[in-house]
Amino acid sequence: LAQSLFALFASSLAISLVFAIIPLCHNVVVLAVVLAVAGLAMGCIDTISNMQLVKIYQKDSAIFLQALHFFVGFGALLSPLIADPFLSDTNCILSNSTANASSNLPHIRKSLVPHHPGNLSHYDLPMKGMVVTRVSYAFWIMALINLPVPIAVFFLLYKERMVPCFNSSSHPLLSADELAMETRPAEKDDLSTAVQRPHAAGGHDDLFSCCQSKNFRGASYTYFAVHITGALVLFMTDGIVGEYSGFVYSYAVEEPLSVVHKVAGYLPSLFWGFITLGRLISIPVSYRMKPATMVFIPPPRCFLITFLLLLIFSYSVVFLFVGTASLGLFLSSTFPSMLAYTEDILQYKGCATTVLVTGAGIGEMVLQLLVGSIIHDRGSYSFLVCGMIFGGLAFTFYAFLLFFHRMYPKPSSDLDEASPDKAAVTDDTGQYQR
Repeated sequence: LAQSLFALFASSLAISLVFAIIPLCHNVVVLAVVLAVAGLAMGCIDTISNMQLVKIYQKDSAIFLQALHFFVGFGALLSPLIADPFLSDTNCILSNSTANASSNLPHIRKSLVPHHPGNLSHYDLPMKGMVVTRVSYAFWIMALINLPVPIAVFFLLYKERMVPCFNSSSHPLLSADELAMETRPAEKDDLSTAVQRPHAAGGHDDLFSCCQSKNFRGASYTYFAVHITGALVLFMTDGIVGEYSGFVYSYAVEEPLSVVHKVAGYLPSLFWGFITLGRLISIPVSYRMKPATMVFIPPPRCFLITFLLLLIFSYSVVFLFVGTASLGLFLSSTFPSMLAYTEDILQYKGCATTVLVTGAGIGEMVLQLLVGSIIHDRGSYSFLVCGMIFGGLAFTFYAFLLFFHRMYPKPSSDLDEASPDKAAVTDDTGQYQR
C-alpha cells in the first residue's frame, strides 16, 4: 500500500507539472518527451488504482471499480468543456496581411473544414507571424485542477504514518476498513494481508508480487487463458472507445453525411456523456449483482448490433446521434465489469487487473493508429466497417473467456491453504498492518 500511494503521489504530481510545461514547449521533440512522461504517469495511476481497489475490497470491488471508471468518463466529458472557451475560431498564427485584415479571420476555420479534408493543401496558410492563441490557459487551468490530487494522496500518506519525517506525529486515518469487513467477516485476515505494509510482509507482497515465478507453479493452462482472453476483450472494447471517440467527428463531416462541423463536434461529447451515465447507473446495479451477471448487462453483442445498424443507416444523421449514444451506453460498464469478473474467477489476486489494464491501454493505442491509417487510405466509411470487425472480435474473445471460465477449476478451501499464491496470515484483528 505504501509503494502504491507513493507511486500515485509521484504520478499525479507529474501530470500537473506536465500540463504546466506543455504550453512552454516550442520544439516537437521536447513536446513528445513531455507527453511520454504524462502517458507513463497516467498508466501508473490507471493500473495501481484498479489493482488496489481489487486487492482491498475483493468481492466488493465491483462497486468501487464502477465508481472509479465513472469519474474517468466524467473527466473525459468535462475536460473538453474547460478547454473550449480558449480555442480559437481562426488560424492561430497571423501573417502581416491577415493581421491588418482581421475581419476576414472568422471565415478561415470554415474554409479549413469544408467537407473534404484531403484538399487542405489548396489553402495557403500563414506559418509565420503573430501568435494569437489562448489555449495555454486551458493547460494551466487543468494543471491547477489536478493539483489537489497529489496533495490529497500526500495527506493520506501523512495520516497513515508513511512519510519518514512525520511517521509518529499523526493519528492513522485508516485504522480498519469496516465496509470491506462487515460483508465478509470470515475473510478479515485475507484483507489485512492484501493491504499490509511492505515492511510488515517481509517483502513478499509488493507491487510486483504477481510477477514472481512462484505464482505460476502448477497453474493450469486455463489460468493463463483467462488472463489472455480477458485482456483481448478489453483490447478490443477499449480500443473501440478510443477510435470511436477519436474519429466519429471526422466521419460525420465527410460525405455522405456532411454534418456541419459545429454539430459534429457534439458527437464525442455525446459518446462520453452516455459512457458516464452508464457507469453512474452501474454503481447501484453492481451492488445488487455479481460480477458474472454484470458482464451480461449489456452483453457484447449489443454494441456489435449497434455498429451493424450504423452501417445500414449510414445516410441518416439522426441515427448517427442515436447510435453514438447507444454505443456509449453499451460500452460504459464493460471495462470495470470485466475487471471484477476476471478477478472473481482468479480469486482476487490483483495480477489479472495489471494484465487487463495493460491490454486495454495497448488496444486504445493500436486501434486508433490502425483506424486512422485505414480512413486515410480507404475513406470515412471504413470507420464503421472497422468498428464492426472489432466488435465481432470482442464478442469472439468474450465467448472464449466464458468457455475457459467453465474449464477453470474452482478452488477448494484445502487447495487455497496449500496454494503458493496464498499469503501467510499475520494478524486476525482486521486492522491495517503497521
